[in-house]
Formats: sequence, C-alpha cells, structure tokens
Amino acid sequence: MQYGFVKAAALAPKIRVADTEYNAEEIIRLMKEAHGNGARILVFPELCVTGYTCGDLFHQDLLLTGARQALQEIVEASNGMDGLFFVGMPLEVEGKLYNTAAVFSDGRILGFVPKTHVPNYSEFYERRHFTEAPERCRVLELPEWGAVPFGTDQLFVCAGFPLLKVAAEICEDVWTPNPPSIRHAMHGATVIVNLSASDEITGKDAYRRDLIRMQSGHLVCGYIYASAGEGESSTDLVFGGHHLICENGTLLKESERFRNETIYGEIDVERLTGERRRVSTFDNIYDEGRYQVSTFAICPQKGRLDRFVDKAPFVPGNRAEREKRCEEILSIQSMGLKKRMEHTSCRSAVIGISGGLDSTLALLVTARAADLLGLPRDCITAVTMPCFGTTDRTYTNACELTKRLGANLMEVDIREAVTTHFRDIGQDMEKHDVTYENSQARERTQVLMDTANRLGGMVIGTGDMSELALGWATYNGDHMSMYGVNASVPKTLVRHLVRYCADTCKDSRLSEILLDILDTPVSPELLPPKDGKIAQRTEDLVGPYELHDFFLYYMLRFGFAPDKIYYLARAAFRGEYEDQVILKWLNTFYRRFFAQQFKRSCLPDGPKVGTVAVSPRGDLRMPSDASARLWLGCMNKLMEKDTD
Repeated sequence: MQYGFVKAAALAPKIRVADTEYNAEEIIRLMKEAHGNGARILVFPELCVTGYTCGDLFHQDLLLTGARQALQEIVEASNGMDGLFFVGMPLEVEGKLYNTAAVFSDGRILGFVPKTHVPNYSEFYERRHFTEAPERCRVLELPEWGAVPFGTDQLFVCAGFPLLKVAAEICEDVWTPNPPSIRHAMHGATVIVNLSASDEITGKDAYRRDLIRMQSGHLVCGYIYASAGEGESSTDLVFGGHHLICENGTLLKESERFRNETIYGEIDVERLTGERRRVSTFDNIYDEGRYQVSTFAICPQKGRLDRFVDKAPFVPGNRAEREKRCEEILSIQSMGLKKRMEHTSCRSAVIGISGGLDSTLALLVTARAADLLGLPRDCITAVTMPCFGTTDRTYTNACELTKRLGANLMEVDIREAVTTHFRDIGQDMEKHDVTYENSQARERTQVLMDTANRLGGMVIGTGDMSELALGWATYNGDHMSMYGVNASVPKTLVRHLVRYCADTCKDSRLSEILLDILDTPVSPELLPPKDGKIAQRTEDLVGPYELHDFFLYYMLRFGFAPDKIYYLARAAFRGEYEDQVILKWLNTFYRRFFAQQFKRSCLPDGPKVGTVAVSPRGDLRMPSDASARLWLGCMNKLMEKDTD
C-alpha cells in the first residue's frame, strides 16, 4: 500500500470436480501462500469450490451443502488475514441457484455477488442450473454468517485507503455489450475482479487478453482476471488457468496457460484515481441507494516494489514497437511543418545547424516536410554559426549532414559580431558567465531570423521538450523560432529518432554521420573547447536527461508528488544511480521546472507527438510565478530522511 500500490493475486487451485472438501484445502493452501507473499486482493476462479464442470450435480443438495461448509472453512481460515478475498461457489437463495463470488476478509463474509449474464450458447449451458442476478441488492439472513449483502451492485472499500474500491463480475459478464464493470467503475470502483471459467480453444487467449486489457483502459481501472485451470472436467472442454492483471490498458502480469500458475501484480490505485481526475469525460454516478458498500482493512505494507517500472517511459522497449513509434513521430513532425509552410505560402526554411542531436533531428524533419510539399531540398538553408565553443567535430558533422541531405549550407562566423557586442555592453571577454553564453545564443537567433526574412522563409526551432522543462534555453535566443518541430519530443526519444533515421536512410555515409552525432556529448558549445574537445557537457550541469525525462513523465502525466517519483525512480534505476544522486537531480528538476515556466509560457507553435507536452496552449497552463514551496518542501524532507 506504500504510495497507493496494492498487490493482487490471481490463483487457480488444481481442483477435483465435486470434491468440496479437497477444493477447500487447496484454496486455503494457496490463500495462505499468496497472502504470505504480500498479496492483499486475492481472486480465485468461478465456481472453484465445487468445480465449474459439475453439470447436473449442481441440482444435488449434498453438493450445495458441501459448498457452504467448504466456504465456512475457507472463511475461518482467513482469520487474521487482512485484505480482500474472492472465491467462486454456487449459492441457493429462496429456491433459485446462483453462480456467485463469495467475498470475505479476516474471517468475515462481506457479500455474495451473483453472475449477471448467464450464458446458454455453444459449449455453455449455465441457464440449465443458474438464475441471473436480481436487479437490486438485498440482505440475506444466512444461518452461518448472519446478515450478508447479495447482489451485483456492491462496492468493497478499504477503510484505511478509501481510493481502493473493489467490485466484482463473473466470466461472461465482461464479454457482453453492457458488462456490470461499466456501472461499477462509474460508481467509483477503481479495481474490478473477474472470477472466470473460460475454456481454451484456438486463438481465444489472444482475444481474452485484449478484452481484459482494453476493459481496464476503457474504465481506467485495475482489472484482475482469474480463470479455472487444471482439475476441471475434460469431458468436452479444457481449461487453461489463463490469469491476467491489467491496469488502465496495460498488461501487468499474465500467467502461462495449462500450469495453474499464481500471478502477482501491483496495481497503482493513486495513478488510476489521478487519471480519472484528469480525464474530464470520465463520468461518475452517485446513486447512494443503488450500491451496497462494505469495508475491509489492509495493514500498511512497506518493501521493495516488484512491479516493473520503465526507466524510459517515453521510449518503447520492444524494437519493432519503437521503430513504429519513431516513424509515426517523424510523420507527425513533418506533417505539422508541411501544414504550416503551406498555410503561410512559405517555400523556404531556415534552420541553425550545430552538429548536435536536436538540430540534426529538426533538419531531418524539415527535409521530410520539403519532400511532402514537393519542394527541392535546397529550399532549406542550414546555417552553421561557429563561435568560441565550436569544435571541429560538430562543425564537420553539421556541414556534411547538410550537404548529404541536399540542403543549402550557409556559414556565418559570429565571433566578431559577439566580440563587438561584448565591447558595446561592457562584457569582459574573459568572464565566462551567463552573459558570455547567452549573447552567443541570441546572436545566432538574430542571424537566423534576419536570414529567414531575406529569403522569405521561416525559422525552424530545434529545442526539445526536456530542455524546455528545465529551461535549458536562452530566452529570446534558441528558445525562439517560427515553428518548433521538436517542442514535444523528450531528449531520450530524440536519440532514438536520429538512430532510426541512421538505420533506415539507405545512405551509408549519411548513416555514419548520424551515428557520430549520436556519439557526441550533448553540449551547447558556448565555452571555449579544451584541447580541441567539448568543454561543456550539459548533463554534467543539469543532470542526466534519462532521469529528468523520467521525472517529467510522472510529474506531468500522472501528477505524482516528489516522494512517489523518487520511490519509482529508485525501482527503475536500481543499480545504476545511487539514491543520493537521484535525489540531487530530482531537486534540481523541481527548482528549474518552476523557475523557468516564463519561457514555456511564450513558446512558438509546434506539434504534439505524445501524451506529455508543455505547450501553454494545451497541455501545461501554469502561471509563471507559481510557488514551488510545497514541492521543494517535500524534497527537503526526502533529503533530510536520506541523510538520517
């Protein structure tokens, strides 16, 4: 439960059909094992107390009585166990038989949830035995358990963490056009469980996986799906024990079929709640009389996060998916620029080329846009502007890249202009301060703007989203352009986009140039080189971009507080960065992010390519004078705790 996580388990005991005593023993064994492993929401399959494949044995009094006795043993075995448990069993109510999920916690029955949609087609003939759930919840008086809620519309709420609201549906329910889970989610359920007995036929597992994953995304919820496995009768069907744990469209864990494997997944309830808060079209319904609410407890847990946390959330880990993403982003960037050039009747583009990653990507995108417009690539003027910090390596790469892409190369040495400017404003040439650096950036921007005016073109911005988040741009210098093609591309993704172009360009020399640019340290090159090599490395000054992109993603995408981002970063970068290093750069991130909003408030137009962006016209409407006190106060507590 630390930082809103709850550990869930989906389990399938190897049952014996109609042997309720044996099945109870197996359920209890697995229940104790999973609880001992930290799981606090445990979901067993549909009708697992008796077996789903009992057929007409469901009409036998002895089986139904045995099921109730078995449940009594299972519930008693949960004494002293916090959390929430779901077990499938048949239950007779006033002469009707229902396929139910028995819900209990710490030796106490909380409710019975009956199946809403009872199938009677193909291999399923449940209506021969079971009745569909009644319209409304009611309270049953049962001799073993007293007053117990019975009905579909039930919420099970964690007393110490009310964001965790759990509801249940059973197998076929989720396969229908209007599953109960929709109603559950709209009434506040953040986690849905499904007790299932879904048999295996060719290709069904893929459909099932997509169905559950998309349902979790559609409802912005966690979804725990436990399906019957080995032990069910194989007279006509085979059951694979295909378990799934999903969160908001993402598959967290999946079992290997035909092994009765228990799976565990940590669901981030805070993240789900924040996402629902952000998505204004997620409707809530507050019908106080409709839902029966029961509470349960979970003791606070601490420990290592076992859930996979991607250290590069902007970059797909799978190569095929990454290449597809790169092609898509390049298309979005180039189509955005194409539209802008068409709208302005502009037939010329001017871009500052430095031999660094960002200007390289911008030039590649501009070349694509020219191709889409049917313009020759010499409509692009790439301007190299060497000054005090330019090295031979970056200068050569800038020139060769421009020529290889077929653009015009223009060189404007700005040393003399900047020196004159220093003399005019009284700046000491030997004082390498912020004035020394920013004067060069502003002179370059002036050259680009005036060149664009002369050619009747537009200046294409090169700065990326990571730099904008940190304010690593000179105000009214490289911060400014007429269209910023990289404005929503984080630095970690810029690298992969350039690499993708190197791998797919079918030009060996161009590929060599791009690979050397990728191998060059990230630098603004505003300080004189040392022994001909870059003296100023950006990541030495502001921190590793892979960390800052991680911080940016979880701050803007999910609104997480610094302590939770630190918790996730420790899990993602375990073994790569010491905790003190992560804290140092996280503190730097917050200080710079709040202090530099004034630069983001007047950004040029540029296309959005992902779920996170900093455009003041859409994704980040933030006052430039917002106080960072709360966030930095949280950071101070973290740093004090780390020191202790």
